[in-house]
Amino acid sequence: MITLYGEGVYVIKGKDPVPAHEQEQKIGKEMAAAYRDKAKQGTISYGILQTHNKSKSADLLQIQFDAMASHDITYVGIIQTAKASGMHRFPLPYVLTNCHNSLCAVGGTINEDDHVFGLSAAKKYGGIFVPPHIAVIHQYMREKMAGCGKMILGSDSHTRYGALGTLAIGEGGGELVKQLLQDTYDIPYPEIIAVYLTGTPDPAVGPHDIALAIIGAVFKQGYVKNKIMEFIGPSIKHMRTDFRNSIDVMTTETACLSSIWQTDEDTEQYLSLHGRKEAYKKLAPHETAYYDGMIYVDLSKIRPMIALPMHPSNVFTIDEFKRQAGDILRMTEKDIQKRIGGNNSAAFLTDKLQDGKFYVQQGVIAGCAGGNYGNIAAAAHVLAHKNCGNDMFSLEVYPSSQPVYMDLIRKGCVTSLMAAGAVVKTAFCGPCFGAGDTPANNAFSIRHTTRNFPNREGSKPGNGQFSAVALMDARSIAATAGNGGCLTSAEGYLDEYVEPEYIYDDMVYNKRVYEGFGKEKSDTALIYGPNIKDWPELPPLPEHLVLKVCTKISDPVTTTDELIPSGETSSYRSNPLGLAAFTLSRRDPDYVMRAKAAAMLEEIRKKEVAEDRYADSVLKEIYKKMKIAVGSADWKDTGIGSLIYCVKPGDGSAREQAASCQRVLGGAANICREYATKRYRSNVINWGMLPFQLKEEASFSVDDYIFIPFVRSRLQEGKLHFTGYILDHTVRPVSLYIEPLTENEKNIILSGCLINFNRQRKQNNI
Repeated sequence: MITLYGEGVYVIKGKDPVPAHEQEQKIGKEMAAAYRDKAKQGTISYGILQTHNKSKSADLLQIQFDAMASHDITYVGIIQTAKASGMHRFPLPYVLTNCHNSLCAVGGTINEDDHVFGLSAAKKYGGIFVPPHIAVIHQYMREKMAGCGKMILGSDSHTRYGALGTLAIGEGGGELVKQLLQDTYDIPYPEIIAVYLTGTPDPAVGPHDIALAIIGAVFKQGYVKNKIMEFIGPSIKHMRTDFRNSIDVMTTETACLSSIWQTDEDTEQYLSLHGRKEAYKKLAPHETAYYDGMIYVDLSKIRPMIALPMHPSNVFTIDEFKRQAGDILRMTEKDIQKRIGGNNSAAFLTDKLQDGKFYVQQGVIAGCAGGNYGNIAAAAHVLAHKNCGNDMFSLEVYPSSQPVYMDLIRKGCVTSLMAAGAVVKTAFCGPCFGAGDTPANNAFSIRHTTRNFPNREGSKPGNGQFSAVALMDARSIAATAGNGGCLTSAEGYLDEYVEPEYIYDDMVYNKRVYEGFGKEKSDTALIYGPNIKDWPELPPLPEHLVLKVCTKISDPVTTTDELIPSGETSSYRSNPLGLAAFTLSRRDPDYVMRAKAAAMLEEIRKKEVAEDRYADSVLKEIYKKMKIAVGSADWKDTGIGSLIYCVKPGDGSAREQAASCQRVLGGAANICREYATKRYRSNVINWGMLPFQLKEEASFSVDDYIFIPFVRSRLQEGKLHFTGYILDHTVRPVSLYIEPLTENEKNIILSGCLINFNRQRKQNNI
């Protein structure tokens, strides 16, 4: 089904790949290096990256994007940060969509207040404002903004438009702020991994099945982490562009940096249908192209899949799962209990087995992955003249945009779904992040959405509330719905199915979307609701640093959803301190209390220094051990902050709040073995925290202090290895390091955060 190459490969004239060692043997040792270097320039990715690269180096990229996108739980903070940094207008098309906080009313008016702020910002700075219920962020960008050879940056991790020939990247808000200030996105040239597609998918196999199969094959070994996935091969032609879009958006779950697809006549037809024929151009590898690895996919061997809790990589074929359901469920229960804590009464999945059949309580087809026209039309075909039943099982369907919704109505698909008992709703991302259609406690939901991390469905294990989510394709979800919630593969349901031709009509966009790019009205006042707050002042990096260990998480991976929960907490993302109260609340409820205690200790230290008296017993003990560690230490040049330790933090969402919430509570560093994604590490840096790593097991505990002397001087000198001292019952050294930083990243940390860095540059007229 899927084969991973253990070495680089050459693709010559678009034919089957040749392992690098075989091709280079033919070339000869003397010519091999030059041949490879030239062939690296033959990928689709190389051409797009270099076209957007503003540096003089092909290896150290400085990217300026063609457009950007944010939704309503990220754009307020981004605009506030850019405004504080000196922005006066949006220098590139910036789309503000309202698809996350549009259906939840937590906190009274505060969600709609954000939308009013967003419209006022679009008017003032020249933005594009998409009102609530009109489109989910990524569908709007596909329909209106993506094009062949472009690059788009979004403040959402699923920013992926590769099937339309666009290299799109999801990042934290700080990287979007840099673009608004006409700075660049700086990265080393990434490795490029080919995804070579052969064979023809079975009619029952949908895009989610293909995506999950790929994620299952690559995620756990980090095969594409921070790399670009380039989809090529003869079988792209067997998939419509709408189908490809649904595969492409899921590449985020592999931990790759971005994705791009070979384009063809169907891509051109899609763009022409959406009124943008000029956005098409043929993209394909050159006659000889070198890839740093390859995922070889035989589409004909992929079967309908299910990704069980708690990650999209936890995949089985539906048939395999049904054959071994008891064993697989017991194994999954153990994993869940280990992750959320053994004291919870949740995670009992085996009770869903009845007479050898597995029953689920909810189905959802939604968002940028599931809400596409092709997925919903196929689900409507499967459910035609069937009955979801009047028991506990329910099916909710969210078309991804109003144009998609309108044509599904015209085609009779909505009628078929409703007649079967499904509830069809407006464009909304809630089921993807825990703010919509939360299942009952101990219920099991199957979803064609993007993620099934813990808490993404809205449960709160700390309160004894837990429901489980599995990912499946819309086709098999519909088959399950028609079978009363009994888990059912779509095989046999679509053998004669022909998808009705989609007709796009964007009149709703013409009537409702505010198109302000290039038309900024600088005298427009920003409209602030009572929950919209400015960022608090943040201190620069001190010369010496004392870090209080405020949490220690030993899970193999810690997601951004665990660092800052999604769901109803999203309503507070325009209020830095208000949101910070939820930090790690579903993973380590005592973290906030410990972080505030560290911040209070820093306030006591500053007061004692100002008054030239040193009376606090905790500070006395810390200072005593600091002197043991380095012989002498200047208390005046020392700062106290909090830190989190995780083995591998930051999988999942791009949300910068996973870092900013730590920072506004006094956070000064993360320590980990490895960062799960580049975007989370970038968020840590942009919020002025030190992104430390540790090669060995962590030998410190929660509530220990770690002293890092001369951290500022060493960082200024470009040093990336640091000796810290664990101040517990004794004084023990610990070796920390930071992976390479750009000059700007180094200076952002020294300044204390991106806002401070930009203010200083403005003051210095840089």
